[in-house]
Amino acid sequence: MGSTDWSTSFQLKEEPIDGHRPIKVRVIGAGYSGIYLGIRIPQRLRNVDFQIYEKNESVGGTWWVNKYPGCACDIPAHSYQYSFNPNPDWSAFYAPQREICAYLQGTAEKYGVLRFVKLSHKVESCRWDDSRKKWILTVQRTDTKETFEDDADVLIAARGNLSDPAWPNIPGLKSFQGETMHSASWNENYDFKNKRVGIIGNGSSGIQIIPSLQKIEGTQLSCFVRSKTWITNPFGDNVMRKLGLDPTKLEFSPEQRREFANDPEKLFKFRKIIEIDGGTIHDISIRDSDMQRGAVKLFGAAMKERLAKKPEIADFLIPTFGIGCRRSTPGPGYLEALTEQNVEFITDPIESITATGLTLKSGRSVPVDALVCATGFNTSSAPPFPVYGRGDLSLESRFKPYPTAYLSLAVDSFPNFFMMLGPNSAIGSGSLTVILENEGDYIVKCIRKLQKEDYASMSIKPERVHDWDEYCSEYFKNTVYTDTCHSWYKSEGGSGDRITGLWPGSTLHALEALRAPRWEDYDWDHLDGEGGNRLRWLGNGWSVTHTKGEGDKEWGGDPAWYIEPRFVNLPVATRPEDDEEFQMRPFSH
Repeated sequence: MGSTDWSTSFQLKEEPIDGHRPIKVRVIGAGYSGIYLGIRIPQRLRNVDFQIYEKNESVGGTWWVNKYPGCACDIPAHSYQYSFNPNPDWSAFYAPQREICAYLQGTAEKYGVLRFVKLSHKVESCRWDDSRKKWILTVQRTDTKETFEDDADVLIAARGNLSDPAWPNIPGLKSFQGETMHSASWNENYDFKNKRVGIIGNGSSGIQIIPSLQKIEGTQLSCFVRSKTWITNPFGDNVMRKLGLDPTKLEFSPEQRREFANDPEKLFKFRKIIEIDGGTIHDISIRDSDMQRGAVKLFGAAMKERLAKKPEIADFLIPTFGIGCRRSTPGPGYLEALTEQNVEFITDPIESITATGLTLKSGRSVPVDALVCATGFNTSSAPPFPVYGRGDLSLESRFKPYPTAYLSLAVDSFPNFFMMLGPNSAIGSGSLTVILENEGDYIVKCIRKLQKEDYASMSIKPERVHDWDEYCSEYFKNTVYTDTCHSWYKSEGGSGDRITGLWPGSTLHALEALRAPRWEDYDWDHLDGEGGNRLRWLGNGWSVTHTKGEGDKEWGGDPAWYIEPRFVNLPVATRPEDDEEFQMRPFSH
Protein backbone atom coordinates (compact mmCIF):
# COMPACT_ATOMS: atom_id res chain seq x y z
CA MET A 1 0.00 0.00 0.00
CA GLY A 2 1.18 3.50 -0.74
CA SER A 3 1.72 6.04 1.99
CA THR A 4 -0.74 8.93 2.53
CA ASP A 5 0.59 12.42 1.98
CA TRP A 6 -0.53 14.54 4.95
CA SER A 7 1.55 17.55 3.96
CA THR A 8 -0.26 20.89 3.95
CA SER A 9 0.57 24.57 3.91
CA PHE A 10 -1.91 25.17 6.71
CA GLN A 11 -0.51 26.20 10.06
CA LEU A 12 -2.29 26.28 13.40
CA LYS A 13 -3.12 29.61 14.93
CA GLU A 14 -0.92 29.78 18.01
CA GLU A 15 -3.67 31.02 20.29
CA PRO A 16 -6.19 29.27 22.58
CA ILE A 17 -9.65 28.69 21.09
CA ASP A 18 -11.27 31.25 23.34
CA GLY A 19 -8.61 33.92 22.97
CA HIS A 20 -9.24 37.56 22.30
CA ARG A 21 -7.61 39.09 19.26
CA PRO A 22 -7.35 42.88 19.52
CA ILE A 23 -10.43 44.65 18.23
CA LYS A 24 -11.32 48.34 18.12
CA VAL A 25 -14.87 49.50 18.89
CA ARG A 26 -16.26 53.03 18.73
CA VAL A 27 -19.68 54.11 19.98
CA ILE A 28 -21.40 57.37 19.08
CA GLY A 29 -23.51 58.75 21.93
CA ALA A 30 -23.53 58.38 25.73
CA GLY A 31 -27.23 58.26 26.56
CA TYR A 32 -29.14 55.19 27.71
CA SER A 33 -27.74 53.08 24.84
CA GLY A 34 -24.12 54.22 24.96
CA ILE A 35 -23.93 53.84 28.73
CA TYR A 36 -25.30 50.30 28.46
CA LEU A 37 -22.62 49.39 25.92
CA GLY A 38 -20.05 51.05 28.20
CA ILE A 39 -21.00 48.49 30.84
CA ARG A 40 -21.49 45.29 28.82
CA ILE A 41 -18.57 45.54 26.39
CA PRO A 42 -15.85 45.71 29.09
CA GLN A 43 -17.78 43.20 31.22
CA ARG A 44 -18.06 40.52 28.54
CA LEU A 45 -15.19 41.16 26.12
CA ARG A 46 -11.43 41.43 26.48
CA ASN A 47 -8.64 43.12 24.54
CA VAL A 48 -10.99 45.79 23.16
CA ASP A 49 -9.78 49.29 22.30
CA PHE A 50 -13.02 50.97 23.31
CA GLN A 51 -14.23 54.57 23.27
CA ILE A 52 -17.56 56.36 23.37
CA TYR A 53 -17.78 59.74 21.65
CA GLU A 54 -20.31 62.14 23.15
CA LYS A 55 -20.86 65.57 21.62
CA ASN A 56 -22.27 67.15 24.79
CA GLU A 57 -20.52 68.14 28.01
CA SER A 58 -22.04 65.28 29.99
CA VAL A 59 -23.44 61.80 29.58
CA GLY A 60 -27.22 61.47 29.58
CA GLY A 61 -28.22 61.80 25.94
CA THR A 62 -31.70 63.21 25.38
CA TRP A 63 -32.10 63.60 29.16
CA TRP A 64 -29.12 65.96 29.23
CA VAL A 65 -30.24 67.91 26.16
CA ASN A 66 -33.93 68.34 27.01
CA LYS A 67 -34.28 70.75 29.93
CA TYR A 68 -37.61 72.38 29.23
CA PRO A 69 -39.97 72.95 32.18
CA GLY A 70 -42.10 69.90 32.90
CA CYS A 71 -39.75 67.54 31.06
CA ALA A 72 -40.33 64.03 32.39
CA CYS A 73 -40.72 60.47 31.20
CA ASP A 74 -44.27 59.66 30.14
CA ILE A 75 -44.09 56.02 31.17
CA PRO A 76 -43.66 54.71 34.74
CA ALA A 77 -40.15 55.54 35.90
CA HIS A 78 -39.71 52.11 37.45
CA SER A 79 -40.02 50.66 33.95
CA TYR A 80 -37.68 53.26 32.45
CA GLN A 81 -34.42 52.13 34.01
CA TYR A 82 -31.81 49.43 33.58
CA SER A 83 -33.02 46.02 34.69
CA PHE A 84 -29.86 45.48 36.76
CA ASN A 85 -29.83 48.89 38.47
CA PRO A 86 -33.31 49.63 39.83
CA ASN A 87 -33.76 53.00 41.49
CA PRO A 88 -35.90 52.95 44.65
CA ASP A 89 -35.82 56.73 44.98
CA TRP A 90 -37.82 58.09 42.04
CA SER A 91 -39.75 61.09 43.37
CA ALA A 92 -42.74 60.53 41.10
CA PHE A 93 -44.43 57.86 39.05
CA TYR A 94 -43.34 59.82 35.95
CA ALA A 95 -39.83 60.90 36.93
CA PRO A 96 -38.62 64.42 36.03
CA GLN A 97 -35.77 65.01 33.61
CA ARG A 98 -33.23 66.00 36.23
CA GLU A 99 -33.70 62.73 38.13
CA ILE A 100 -33.41 60.61 34.99
CA CYS A 101 -30.27 62.45 33.94
CA ALA A 102 -28.81 62.05 37.43
CA TYR A 103 -29.71 58.33 37.34
CA LEU A 104 -27.86 57.89 34.05
CA GLN A 105 -24.84 59.83 35.28
CA GLY A 106 -24.85 57.81 38.51
CA THR A 107 -25.09 54.52 36.62
CA ALA A 108 -22.21 55.54 34.34
CA GLU A 109 -20.07 56.40 37.36
CA LYS A 110 -21.09 53.31 39.35
CA TYR A 111 -20.08 50.89 36.57
CA GLY A 112 -16.95 52.70 35.37
CA VAL A 113 -18.33 53.86 32.02
CA LEU A 114 -16.74 57.31 32.25
CA ARG A 115 -13.31 55.71 31.70
CA PHE A 116 -14.28 55.20 28.07
CA VAL A 117 -16.26 58.39 27.34
CA LYS A 118 -14.81 61.30 25.40
CA LEU A 119 -17.06 64.27 26.20
CA SER A 120 -17.36 67.27 23.87
CA HIS A 121 -16.32 65.06 20.96
CA LYS A 122 -18.61 65.34 17.95
CA VAL A 123 -18.40 62.74 15.20
CA GLU A 124 -18.53 64.60 11.88
CA SER A 125 -18.32 61.71 9.42
CA CYS A 126 -17.84 57.94 9.21
CA ARG A 127 -16.59 56.09 6.14
CA TRP A 128 -16.02 52.34 5.59
CA ASP A 129 -12.64 51.46 4.08
CA ASP A 130 -13.23 48.09 2.43
CA SER A 131 -9.55 47.49 1.73
CA ARG A 132 -8.66 47.85 5.41
CA LYS A 133 -12.00 46.51 6.71
CA LYS A 134 -12.23 49.47 9.04
CA TRP A 135 -14.39 52.48 9.72
CA ILE A 136 -12.65 55.84 9.38
CA LEU A 137 -14.09 58.53 11.65
CA THR A 138 -13.63 62.27 11.58
CA VAL A 139 -14.10 63.72 15.06
CA GLN A 140 -14.17 67.30 16.29
CA ARG A 141 -13.50 68.47 19.83
CA THR A 142 -16.29 70.96 20.33
CA ASP A 143 -14.38 72.96 22.96
CA THR A 144 -11.20 73.54 20.92
CA LYS A 145 -12.60 72.92 17.39
CA GLU A 146 -9.66 70.55 16.84
CA THR A 147 -10.45 67.85 14.27
CA PHE A 148 -8.77 64.47 14.13
CA GLU A 149 -9.17 61.07 12.48
CA ASP A 150 -9.85 57.77 14.21
CA ASP A 151 -10.57 54.25 13.00
CA ALA A 152 -12.56 51.27 14.28
CA ASP A 153 -13.25 47.65 13.45
CA VAL A 154 -16.82 48.03 14.73
CA LEU A 155 -18.94 51.20 14.74
CA ILE A 156 -22.10 51.55 16.83
CA ALA A 157 -24.50 54.49 16.50
CA ALA A 158 -26.09 54.86 19.93
CA ARG A 159 -27.66 58.24 19.24
CA GLY A 160 -31.26 57.21 19.78
CA ASN A 161 -34.03 58.83 17.74
CA LEU A 162 -34.62 61.86 19.97
CA SER A 163 -31.39 63.75 19.38
CA ASP A 164 -31.85 65.78 16.18
CA PRO A 165 -34.36 68.63 16.76
CA ALA A 166 -36.94 69.28 14.04
CA TRP A 167 -37.80 72.95 13.61
CA PRO A 168 -41.15 73.87 12.06
CA ASN A 169 -41.09 74.69 8.37
CA ILE A 170 -42.96 77.98 8.65
CA PRO A 171 -42.09 81.04 6.52
CA GLY A 172 -40.48 83.83 8.53
CA LEU A 173 -39.34 81.76 11.50
CA LYS A 174 -35.90 83.38 11.48
CA SER A 175 -37.38 86.87 11.23
CA PHE A 176 -38.97 86.72 14.69
CA GLN A 177 -37.24 89.23 16.96
CA GLY A 178 -38.42 87.89 20.28
CA GLU A 179 -37.06 84.86 22.14
CA THR A 180 -37.15 81.66 20.06
CA MET A 181 -36.37 78.26 21.49
CA HIS A 182 -36.87 74.60 20.71
CA SER A 183 -37.89 72.19 23.44
CA ALA A 184 -34.55 70.41 22.88
CA SER A 185 -32.48 73.63 23.10
CA TRP A 186 -34.14 75.40 25.99
CA ASN A 187 -32.95 78.77 27.29
CA GLU A 188 -33.05 78.21 31.04
CA ASN A 189 -32.13 81.86 31.67
CA TYR A 190 -35.18 83.32 29.95
CA ASP A 191 -37.76 84.83 32.28
CA PHE A 192 -41.29 83.95 31.13
CA LYS A 193 -42.93 86.07 33.83
CA ASN A 194 -45.57 88.44 32.38
CA LYS A 195 -44.79 87.29 28.83
CA ARG A 196 -47.01 86.42 25.88
CA VAL A 197 -45.83 82.97 24.82
CA GLY A 198 -46.63 81.13 21.60
CA ILE A 199 -46.26 77.35 21.75
CA ILE A 200 -46.24 75.39 18.49
CA GLY A 201 -47.00 71.68 18.77
CA ASN A 202 -49.00 69.31 20.94
CA GLY A 203 -46.77 66.25 20.98
CA SER A 204 -45.15 64.83 24.11
CA SER A 205 -42.95 67.87 24.83
CA GLY A 206 -45.68 70.46 24.20
CA ILE A 207 -48.05 68.52 26.43
CA GLN A 208 -45.48 68.76 29.25
CA ILE A 209 -44.42 72.38 28.66
CA ILE A 210 -47.87 73.99 28.67
CA PRO A 211 -48.89 73.09 32.26
CA SER A 212 -45.56 74.41 33.54
CA LEU A 213 -45.65 77.75 31.68
CA GLN A 214 -49.33 78.25 32.44
CA LYS A 215 -48.56 78.48 36.15
CA ILE A 216 -45.94 81.25 35.78
CA GLU A 217 -47.18 84.61 36.99
CA GLY A 218 -48.56 86.85 34.27
CA THR A 219 -48.06 84.49 31.32
CA GLN A 220 -50.51 84.46 28.43
CA LEU A 221 -50.19 81.31 26.36
CA SER A 222 -51.23 80.91 22.73
CA CYS A 223 -51.18 77.19 21.95
CA PHE A 224 -51.07 76.47 18.22
CA VAL A 225 -52.44 72.99 17.65
CA ARG A 226 -52.90 71.24 14.32
CA SER A 227 -53.28 67.62 15.39
CA LYS A 228 -55.76 65.64 17.40
CA THR A 229 -54.29 63.50 20.14
CA TRP A 230 -55.27 61.07 22.84
CA ILE A 231 -54.50 62.10 26.40
CA THR A 232 -54.78 58.81 28.20
CA ASN A 233 -55.37 58.18 31.85
CA PRO A 234 -52.02 57.63 33.55
CA PHE A 235 -50.71 54.25 32.42
CA GLY A 236 -50.09 53.12 35.97
CA ASP A 237 -53.60 53.53 37.39
CA ASN A 238 -54.22 49.79 37.57
CA VAL A 239 -50.76 49.15 38.97
CA MET A 240 -51.15 51.71 41.72
CA ARG A 241 -54.57 50.39 42.68
CA LYS A 242 -53.22 46.84 42.85
CA LEU A 243 -50.61 48.08 45.31
CA GLY A 244 -53.10 50.06 47.36
CA LEU A 245 -51.82 53.45 46.13
CA ASP A 246 -53.90 56.47 45.14
CA PRO A 247 -53.61 56.88 41.32
CA THR A 248 -54.32 60.61 41.62
CA LYS A 249 -51.17 61.13 43.68
CA LEU A 250 -48.31 60.72 41.22
CA GLU A 251 -45.56 61.76 43.62
CA PHE A 252 -44.08 59.23 46.01
CA SER A 253 -43.96 60.27 49.65
CA PRO A 254 -40.65 60.14 51.56
CA GLU A 255 -42.07 57.20 53.48
CA GLN A 256 -42.87 55.27 50.29
CA ARG A 257 -39.38 55.91 48.93
CA ARG A 258 -37.81 54.71 52.19
CA GLU A 259 -39.91 51.54 52.00
CA PHE A 260 -38.71 50.85 48.46
CA ALA A 261 -35.10 51.43 49.55
CA ASN A 262 -35.35 49.26 52.66
CA ASP A 263 -37.57 46.51 51.30
CA PRO A 264 -36.15 45.12 48.03
CA GLU A 265 -38.99 42.59 47.82
CA LYS A 266 -41.59 45.37 47.85
CA LEU A 267 -39.68 47.28 45.19
CA PHE A 268 -39.41 44.14 43.05
CA LYS A 269 -43.14 43.44 43.42
CA PHE A 270 -43.91 47.02 42.38
CA ARG A 271 -41.66 46.71 39.32
CA LYS A 272 -43.05 43.29 38.43
CA ILE A 273 -46.66 44.49 38.38
CA ILE A 274 -45.70 47.48 36.23
CA GLU A 275 -43.89 45.23 33.73
CA ILE A 276 -46.76 42.73 33.58
CA ASP A 277 -49.23 45.56 33.05
CA GLY A 278 -47.13 47.06 30.23
CA GLY A 279 -46.43 43.69 28.64
CA THR A 280 -50.03 42.49 28.54
CA ILE A 281 -51.78 45.43 26.86
CA HIS A 282 -50.29 44.75 23.44
CA ASP A 283 -53.79 43.96 22.16
CA ILE A 284 -54.65 47.66 22.38
CA SER A 285 -52.51 48.20 19.27
CA ILE A 286 -54.70 45.89 17.16
CA ARG A 287 -57.37 47.76 15.22
CA ASP A 288 -60.95 47.04 16.43
CA SER A 289 -59.79 44.77 19.25
CA ASP A 290 -61.97 44.68 22.36
CA MET A 291 -59.19 46.38 24.31
CA GLN A 292 -58.86 49.17 21.72
CA ARG A 293 -62.62 49.80 21.58
CA GLY A 294 -62.87 49.82 25.36
CA ALA A 295 -59.96 52.23 25.68
CA VAL A 296 -61.44 54.64 23.11
CA LYS A 297 -64.68 54.77 25.08
CA LEU A 298 -62.95 55.13 28.44
CA PHE A 299 -60.34 57.74 27.45
CA GLY A 300 -62.78 59.72 25.31
CA ALA A 301 -65.11 60.11 28.28
CA ALA A 302 -62.20 61.02 30.56
CA MET A 303 -60.97 63.73 28.17
CA LYS A 304 -64.46 65.26 27.91
CA GLU A 305 -64.75 65.32 31.68
CA ARG A 306 -61.37 67.02 32.12
CA LEU A 307 -62.21 69.59 29.42
CA ALA A 308 -65.74 70.28 30.67
CA LYS A 309 -65.00 74.00 31.17
CA LYS A 310 -64.14 74.36 27.46
CA PRO A 311 -65.99 71.57 25.62
CA GLU A 312 -65.02 73.04 22.24
CA ILE A 313 -61.44 71.92 22.90
CA ALA A 314 -62.61 68.35 23.39
CA ASP A 315 -64.55 68.56 20.14
CA PHE A 316 -61.31 69.36 18.28
CA LEU A 317 -58.78 67.38 20.29
CA ILE A 318 -60.41 63.95 20.67
CA PRO A 319 -59.33 61.90 17.65
CA THR A 320 -61.23 59.58 15.34
CA PHE A 321 -58.10 57.44 14.90
CA GLY A 322 -57.23 54.64 17.30
CA ILE A 323 -55.38 55.08 20.56
CA GLY A 324 -51.70 54.63 19.76
CA CYS A 325 -51.69 55.92 16.17
CA ARG A 326 -49.90 58.91 17.63
CA ARG A 327 -47.82 58.36 20.73
CA SER A 328 -50.20 58.33 23.69
CA THR A 329 -49.22 60.24 26.78
CA PRO A 330 -50.80 60.65 30.21
CA GLY A 331 -50.15 64.40 30.12
CA PRO A 332 -50.69 65.19 33.82
CA GLY A 333 -52.19 68.68 34.06
CA TYR A 334 -52.28 69.33 30.29
CA LEU A 335 -56.02 69.27 29.68
CA GLU A 336 -56.65 71.20 32.87
CA ALA A 337 -54.14 73.88 31.77
CA LEU A 338 -55.92 74.29 28.42
CA THR A 339 -59.11 75.31 30.25
CA GLU A 340 -57.44 78.12 32.25
CA GLN A 341 -58.14 81.78 31.47
CA ASN A 342 -54.54 82.58 30.50
CA VAL A 343 -54.43 79.88 27.81
CA GLU A 344 -55.85 80.18 24.28
CA PHE A 345 -56.26 77.03 22.19
CA ILE A 346 -55.72 78.00 18.54
CA THR A 347 -56.49 75.58 15.72
CA ASP A 348 -56.31 78.01 12.79
CA PRO A 349 -53.26 77.08 10.66
CA ILE A 350 -50.20 79.34 10.84
CA GLU A 351 -49.55 81.24 7.62
CA SER A 352 -46.23 82.84 8.59
CA ILE A 353 -44.13 84.22 11.40
CA THR A 354 -43.32 87.92 11.60
CA ALA A 355 -40.92 90.01 13.66
CA THR A 356 -43.51 90.37 16.43
CA GLY A 357 -45.68 87.27 16.27
CA LEU A 358 -47.61 84.89 14.05
CA THR A 359 -50.06 85.42 11.21
CA LEU A 360 -52.80 82.83 10.80
CA LYS A 361 -54.37 81.73 7.52
CA SER A 362 -57.60 83.33 8.73
CA GLY A 363 -55.80 86.68 8.60
CA ARG A 364 -55.57 87.13 12.34
CA SER A 365 -52.30 88.28 13.92
CA VAL A 366 -51.15 86.86 17.24
CA PRO A 367 -48.43 88.97 18.91
CA VAL A 368 -46.02 87.09 21.19
CA ASP A 369 -42.87 87.89 23.18
CA ALA A 370 -41.50 84.36 23.07
CA LEU A 371 -41.95 81.47 20.66
CA VAL A 372 -41.56 77.87 21.83
CA CYS A 373 -41.23 75.19 19.15
CA ALA A 374 -42.30 71.89 20.69
CA THR A 375 -42.02 70.23 17.31
CA GLY A 376 -40.10 67.09 18.15
CA PHE A 377 -37.20 65.45 16.36
CA ASN A 378 -36.15 64.14 12.97
CA THR A 379 -36.89 60.51 13.74
CA SER A 380 -37.23 59.11 10.23
CA SER A 381 -33.92 60.34 8.83
CA ALA A 382 -30.28 59.25 8.88
CA PRO A 383 -27.87 60.65 11.51
CA PRO A 384 -27.11 64.37 11.09
CA PHE A 385 -23.55 63.50 9.97
CA PRO A 386 -22.54 61.57 6.84
CA VAL A 387 -22.07 57.79 7.13
CA TYR A 388 -20.70 56.04 4.04
CA GLY A 389 -20.69 52.28 3.59
CA ARG A 390 -19.41 50.05 0.80
CA GLY A 391 -19.05 51.75 -2.56
CA ASP A 392 -19.38 55.16 -0.88
CA LEU A 393 -23.11 54.56 -0.40
CA SER A 394 -24.39 57.10 2.11
CA LEU A 395 -26.74 56.04 4.87
CA GLU A 396 -28.88 59.03 3.94
CA SER A 397 -29.33 57.58 0.45
CA ARG A 398 -29.88 54.09 1.79
CA PHE A 399 -32.64 55.44 4.03
CA LYS A 400 -34.65 56.71 1.07
CA PRO A 401 -37.56 56.62 0.51
CA TYR A 402 -37.75 55.55 4.17
CA PRO A 403 -35.34 54.12 6.75
CA THR A 404 -35.23 50.39 7.31
CA ALA A 405 -32.77 48.16 9.14
CA TYR A 406 -32.76 44.42 9.80
CA LEU A 407 -34.15 43.84 13.31
CA SER A 408 -33.77 47.64 13.64
CA LEU A 409 -29.99 47.42 14.02
CA ALA A 410 -28.16 46.42 10.78
CA VAL A 411 -28.16 47.87 7.25
CA ASP A 412 -26.89 46.12 4.13
CA SER A 413 -23.72 47.59 2.55
CA PHE A 414 -22.66 48.91 5.97
CA PRO A 415 -20.34 46.22 7.40
CA ASN A 416 -19.62 46.07 11.13
CA PHE A 417 -22.10 48.91 11.67
CA PHE A 418 -24.88 48.61 14.23
CA MET A 419 -27.56 50.95 15.52
CA MET A 420 -29.10 51.13 18.94
CA LEU A 421 -32.73 52.27 18.81
CA GLY A 422 -32.55 52.46 15.02
CA PRO A 423 -35.57 52.33 12.68
CA ASN A 424 -38.47 50.28 14.10
CA SER A 425 -36.95 50.12 17.59
CA ALA A 426 -39.50 51.94 19.73
CA ILE A 427 -42.50 50.24 21.25
CA GLY A 428 -46.17 51.12 21.67
CA SER A 429 -46.45 49.53 25.10
CA GLY A 430 -44.11 47.76 27.48
CA SER A 431 -40.50 48.47 28.40
CA LEU A 432 -38.28 50.30 25.90
CA THR A 433 -35.18 50.02 28.07
CA VAL A 434 -35.29 46.21 28.11
CA ILE A 435 -35.37 46.25 24.30
CA LEU A 436 -32.38 48.59 24.39
CA GLU A 437 -30.54 46.15 26.64
CA ASN A 438 -31.28 43.22 24.35
CA GLU A 439 -30.11 45.17 21.29
CA GLY A 440 -26.87 45.86 23.13
CA ASP A 441 -26.50 42.18 24.07
CA TYR A 442 -27.04 41.20 20.42
CA ILE A 443 -24.33 43.61 19.28
CA VAL A 444 -21.88 42.35 21.93
CA LYS A 445 -22.44 38.78 20.65
CA CYS A 446 -21.64 39.99 17.13
CA ILE A 447 -18.43 41.66 18.27
CA ARG A 448 -17.39 38.50 20.11
CA LYS A 449 -18.02 36.33 17.04
CA LEU A 450 -15.92 38.66 14.87
CA GLN A 451 -13.16 38.62 17.47
CA LYS A 452 -13.17 34.92 18.38
CA GLU A 453 -13.68 33.38 14.92
CA ASP A 454 -11.32 35.70 13.01
CA TYR A 455 -13.85 37.44 10.81
CA ALA A 456 -12.85 40.81 9.41
CA SER A 457 -16.42 41.92 8.75
CA MET A 458 -20.05 40.92 8.84
CA SER A 459 -22.73 42.53 6.72
CA ILE A 460 -26.43 41.82 6.71
CA LYS A 461 -27.63 40.31 3.44
CA PRO A 462 -29.81 42.62 1.31
CA GLU A 463 -32.34 39.81 0.97
CA ARG A 464 -32.84 39.73 4.74
CA VAL A 465 -33.35 43.49 4.92
CA HIS A 466 -35.97 43.10 2.19
CA ASP A 467 -37.61 40.27 4.13
CA TRP A 468 -37.68 42.40 7.27
CA ASP A 469 -39.15 45.34 5.38
CA GLU A 470 -41.84 43.10 3.91
CA TYR A 471 -42.61 41.65 7.34
CA CYS A 472 -42.98 45.11 8.90
CA SER A 473 -45.29 46.29 6.14
CA GLU A 474 -47.58 43.29 6.49
CA TYR A 475 -47.60 43.31 10.28
CA PHE A 476 -48.67 46.92 10.67
CA LYS A 477 -51.64 46.65 8.29
CA ASN A 478 -53.94 45.45 11.07
CA THR A 479 -52.72 47.86 13.73
CA VAL A 480 -53.89 51.33 14.77
CA TYR A 481 -50.47 52.68 13.81
CA THR A 482 -51.56 52.82 10.15
CA ASP A 483 -54.71 54.80 10.94
CA THR A 484 -54.85 58.29 9.46
CA CYS A 485 -52.86 60.49 11.79
CA HIS A 486 -49.65 62.51 11.83
CA SER A 487 -47.11 60.63 13.93
CA TRP A 488 -43.35 60.38 14.37
CA TYR A 489 -43.85 56.62 14.07
CA LYS A 490 -44.38 57.18 10.34
CA SER A 491 -42.03 57.89 7.44
CA GLU A 492 -41.72 61.22 5.61
CA GLY A 493 -41.63 63.24 8.79
CA GLY A 494 -44.80 61.72 10.16
CA SER A 495 -47.06 61.82 7.11
CA GLY A 496 -45.84 58.77 5.17
CA ASP A 497 -47.49 55.38 4.84
CA ARG A 498 -44.66 53.30 6.35
CA ILE A 499 -44.25 52.69 10.06
CA THR A 500 -40.55 53.31 10.71
CA GLY A 501 -40.55 54.10 14.42
CA LEU A 502 -42.05 51.01 16.04
CA TRP A 503 -41.07 47.40 16.46
CA PRO A 504 -43.46 45.12 14.53
CA GLY A 505 -44.78 43.29 17.55
CA SER A 506 -44.78 43.40 21.33
CA THR A 507 -41.85 44.05 23.64
CA LEU A 508 -41.69 40.35 24.49
CA HIS A 509 -41.74 39.53 20.76
CA ALA A 510 -38.72 41.82 20.30
CA LEU A 511 -36.81 40.18 23.14
CA GLU A 512 -37.22 36.75 21.56
CA ALA A 513 -36.26 38.00 18.08
CA LEU A 514 -33.06 39.55 19.45
CA ARG A 515 -32.23 36.63 21.74
CA ALA A 516 -30.01 34.56 19.43
CA PRO A 517 -28.44 36.11 16.30
CA ARG A 518 -29.17 34.27 13.05
CA TRP A 519 -25.63 34.19 11.70
CA GLU A 520 -26.86 32.80 8.39
CA ASP A 521 -28.52 36.17 7.69
CA TYR A 522 -25.08 37.80 7.34
CA ASP A 523 -22.28 37.73 4.77
CA TRP A 524 -18.82 37.21 6.26
CA ASP A 525 -15.31 38.27 5.24
CA HIS A 526 -12.49 36.29 6.85
CA LEU A 527 -9.25 37.80 8.09
CA ASP A 528 -7.29 35.27 6.01
CA GLY A 529 -9.17 36.08 2.82
CA GLU A 530 -11.02 33.71 0.51
CA GLY A 531 -8.58 30.80 0.52
CA GLY A 532 -7.97 30.48 4.24
CA ASN A 533 -8.97 27.58 6.48
CA ARG A 534 -12.27 28.59 8.03
CA LEU A 535 -11.59 26.56 11.16
CA ARG A 536 -8.22 28.12 11.95
CA TRP A 537 -9.96 29.95 14.80
CA LEU A 538 -9.91 26.64 16.70
CA GLY A 539 -6.38 27.65 17.62
CA ASN A 540 -3.68 25.46 19.08
CA GLY A 541 -5.80 22.96 21.00
CA TRP A 542 -5.77 24.91 24.23
CA SER A 543 -8.40 26.91 26.13
CA VAL A 544 -7.46 30.14 27.85
CA THR A 545 -8.98 28.71 31.03
CA HIS A 546 -6.05 26.32 31.59
CA THR A 547 -3.17 28.38 30.21
CA LYS A 548 -0.68 30.01 32.55
CA GLY A 549 -2.12 33.08 34.25
CA GLU A 550 -0.65 36.54 34.52
CA GLY A 551 0.69 38.06 37.72
CA ASP A 552 -0.56 36.27 40.82
CA LYS A 553 -3.12 34.22 38.88
CA GLU A 554 -2.15 30.57 38.46
CA TRP A 555 -4.44 30.05 35.47
CA GLY A 556 -5.90 32.17 32.71
CA GLY A 557 -9.36 31.19 33.92
CA ASP A 558 -10.83 28.35 35.96
CA PRO A 559 -9.84 24.90 34.65
CA ALA A 560 -12.88 23.39 36.41
CA TRP A 561 -15.39 26.15 35.73
CA TYR A 562 -18.02 23.66 34.54
CA ILE A 563 -18.79 22.35 38.05
CA GLU A 564 -19.20 25.79 39.58
CA PRO A 565 -22.85 26.16 40.73
CA ARG A 566 -23.38 29.26 38.60
CA PHE A 567 -22.68 27.23 35.45
CA VAL A 568 -24.53 24.05 36.39
CA ASN A 569 -28.10 23.78 35.08
CA LEU A 570 -29.97 21.50 37.48
CA PRO A 571 -32.91 19.61 35.91
CA VAL A 572 -36.04 18.91 37.94
CA ALA A 573 -35.95 15.35 39.33
CA THR A 574 -38.29 12.82 37.66
CA ARG A 575 -39.92 15.50 35.47
CA PRO A 576 -37.31 17.75 33.80
CA GLU A 577 -40.11 19.23 31.69
CA ASP A 578 -41.41 20.98 34.83
CA ASP A 579 -38.33 23.20 34.96
CA GLU A 580 -39.66 26.60 36.06
CA GLU A 581 -37.13 28.51 33.94
CA PHE A 582 -38.45 27.09 30.69
CA GLN A 583 -42.06 27.46 31.77
CA MET A 584 -41.42 31.18 32.26
CA ARG A 585 -39.66 31.46 28.90
CA PRO A 586 -39.15 28.84 26.15
CA PHE A 587 -35.64 27.51 25.56
CA SER A 588 -33.67 28.97 22.69
CA HIS A 589 -30.39 28.00 21.06
